[in-house]
Amino acid sequence: MSENENCEFADFGAGCFWCVEAVFERLDGVRSVVSGYEGGETHNPTYKQVCDGDTGHAEVVRITFDPEVISFEELLEVFWNMHDPTTLNRQGADHGTQYRSVIFYQSFEQRDAAEKSKAKAADAFADPIVTEITPASEFFEAEDYHQDYFRLNPQAPYCSFVISPKLKKLGY
Repeated sequence: MSENENCEFADFGAGCFWCVEAVFERLDGVRSVVSGYEGGETHNPTYKQVCDGDTGHAEVVRITFDPEVISFEELLEVFWNMHDPTTLNRQGADHGTQYRSVIFYQSFEQRDAAEKSKAKAADAFADPIVTEITPASEFFEAEDYHQDYFRLNPQAPYCSFVISPKLKKLGY
């Protein structure tokens, strides 16, 4: 069986894609995590364009996973626990529509699972969840220097002060 045979995709935005990538790539059953942009109007946007806030894109990760090892529902549990889905267009010091909390579903089954999971997760938060659940659109892979950022730059300030504590808090 090839590495991605029988695999599915999940596209999540939960703030900076470096953080999201660092969490999901640690899970058994996840075959790959690619940082990118989704949900906007600009074709093949650059990081600068997305950061300017005019493209409509969110920073997201595309997760390729083996559903026989890890389910979409299990990925959703990690998603809700790894960020604050009650803050609109903000995660920590990162703010702007590109940092919004969003689930881009690939199928009606994923949409239904995301809606059920969101309703269940709402009990864990004092404020309402603002996470968007929307159909997947064209995914644009981010520039090479964004891929595997934490693994390649563990001592970078953002990695040391934001990603490492997040991983430790989540038990990774």
